Amino acid sequence: MTILVTGGAGFIGANFVLDWLEHCDEPVINLDKLTYAGNLHNLDSLQGDVRHIFVQGDIGDRALVDKLLAAHQPRAIINFAAESHVDRSIHGPEDFIQTNVVGTFRLLEAARYYWQAQADASKNIFRFLHVSTDEVYGTLAHDAPAFTEEHKIEPNSPYSASKAASDHLVRAWHHTYGLPVLTTNCSNNYGPLHFPEKLIPLIIVNALAGKNLPVYGDGMQIRDWLYVRDHCSAIRRVLDTGRLGETYNIGGWNEKPNIEIVQTVCCLLDQLRPRTDGQGYETQITYVKDRPGHDRRYAIDARKIERELGWNPAETFDTGIRKTVQWYLDHPEWVAQVQSGAYRDWVAKQYEDKSGTA
Repeated sequence: MTILVTGGAGFIGANFVLDWLEHCDEPVINLDKLTYAGNLHNLDSLQGDVRHIFVQGDIGDRALVDKLLAAHQPRAIINFAAESHVDRSIHGPEDFIQTNVVGTFRLLEAARYYWQAQADASKNIFRFLHVSTDEVYGTLAHDAPAFTEEHKIEPNSPYSASKAASDHLVRAWHHTYGLPVLTTNCSNNYGPLHFPEKLIPLIIVNALAGKNLPVYGDGMQIRDWLYVRDHCSAIRRVLDTGRLGETYNIGGWNEKPNIEIVQTVCCLLDQLRPRTDGQGYETQITYVKDRPGHDRRYAIDARKIERELGWNPAETFDTGIRKTVQWYLDHPEWVAQVQSGAYRDWVAKQYEDKSGTA
């Protein structure tokens, strides 16, 4: 048997593929469009591994997806493919609608026709697992309870609106057609292979380059932080034992304001790679104008996945963030590669090194 992973060259998708093949020998068909954030170097360790078959392509290409399903007969589709950066969605929302909404629709239709044509034994084990975000729930007041799976969907950015739409499509395909789906909504991921437009890798990369460390507004936007390999283990658990049609929130139980995250990274860099002038990295922090419609707080209540599936994160924030900072210090060639080309040009054009972070 095999599984089909979409978006498997991106940050979370690549970590999932690597994690999957560390834990089992079931082959992975990896479909990725290789936009700016998709990076085959994330998968260098799998070169020559017959368990990993990479295909460059778009989830919106129905003919290609149909061909892959027919050829490889996967028992599951895990959909990571998405445009995911809020800042980019504000500046150019159309790509987010095309990939996250239209692309998910076409992938669902391909999955539906494939599933309906299966013999009963294969039909019964097939799963479509859709990976989504806590941002679909909107924003929380400082003292409000964390998001549960029953929380009202109230997206506030073009990105989160497009992901909410895709979540609704997945739900509808289950209730209308019976497609055996599972949905996960995760909190902010961090860890190795994270493209340096997001908060933690941006701070690490800018700090080491002697650049400003941009923080939106007062830096008191609160997020729950989830180490990416913990997210991968949760997805494996949901795929194996999740109840069909259900949504599972995946969080790290690590609510922290952005400014505390930045200060923690600076402190770790002071220990692991101190500046040659003796100054601390916190001197590079710069507050910049807040982005439009910036959600003030996200928080995930992950008790359902713990209660029903027995999953808990293995990493604390202290252990996960230290591993993350050390990984970036140990992989300067990866950082240099992703900073070339599209990323560098986009940053120069849009933000002139003054970009804030999610």
